[in-house]
Amino acid sequence: MSKKVWTIEEADALFKKPLFELLFEAQQVHRQHFDPTKIQVSRLLSIKTGRCSEDCKYCSQSVHHDTGLEAEKLMEVQKVIEAAKKAKEDGASRFCMGAAWRNPKPRDMPYIKKMIEEVKGLGMETCMTLGQLTAEQANELANTGLDYYNHNLDTSPEFYGEIVTTHNYQNRLDTLDHVRNSGMKICSGGIIGLGESQKDRASLLVQLANMLTPPESVPINRLIPIQGTPLGGNDPVDDFDFVRTIAVARIMMPKSMVRLSAGRESMSSELQALCFMAGANSIFYGAKLLTSPNADEDVDNALFERLNLTPAESPMIDAC
Repeated sequence: MSKKVWTIEEADALFKKPLFELLFEAQQVHRQHFDPTKIQVSRLLSIKTGRCSEDCKYCSQSVHHDTGLEAEKLMEVQKVIEAAKKAKEDGASRFCMGAAWRNPKPRDMPYIKKMIEEVKGLGMETCMTLGQLTAEQANELANTGLDYYNHNLDTSPEFYGEIVTTHNYQNRLDTLDHVRNSGMKICSGGIIGLGESQKDRASLLVQLANMLTPPESVPINRLIPIQGTPLGGNDPVDDFDFVRTIAVARIMMPKSMVRLSAGRESMSSELQALCFMAGANSIFYGAKLLTSPNADEDVDNALFERLNLTPAESPMIDAC
């Protein structure tokens, strides 16, 4: 069977479906490929914080914005390993490491590779987000054993210039091409609430779904407005609009893990349950996402118990 190629009009039509019809379709698709009672759990750690040269309007770590964030140098390898051990004890199956910079420098690579090797040695999946990569850097990370590379598209190509000016959309697509060609898996999604239209959300999902192989992991972030950034005064996204985005992502990328990502600390239990019903089957565990607050893991465990959900013990994508 040939792969479905989506148009923006088709994706937009999904967004316009009656909500309950959309949720029903998304849940049917979800059950064809995943156990609906299992949630993949990841932990995210900032291994280098602040003073990023890029001007992403939503980000507290950009040197262009005065957010009061204290910059930190690349974390020592041993501290990263200690954090990974704690994440594994707490039930995370994947450990994600993020560095705030435009791209990794040659002097950073030995430390990054050591982090990958040590975390892999704990029996965890590894993911990194380090900005733009060359083909050579992607191959180097892949050869070290990195499982996933995160590089979000953020929004549609049509709206991207309103959010970032220090690089362009094609730069991001090029990095994802390098990652895919290296043999690593892709983690790439977007942010809802930047001021984009519904058609922009449709266009973002078309970009992801129409990749030769769609991302194995698709984080859907809800903007956390941060004081000092240009988007610090943005209005919250409507709850049901957010749920629609999750559902459309599930329908368009049936075999991908759809991650309920940033912004979850402000979501009610009921809203998160709707997102899981819509096809989200991955979360970040822990009280912090890079520099932003996240739902406490005790709260997550209580919610899982109420909904009869359990953390996945092993990566589910390989079984699909």
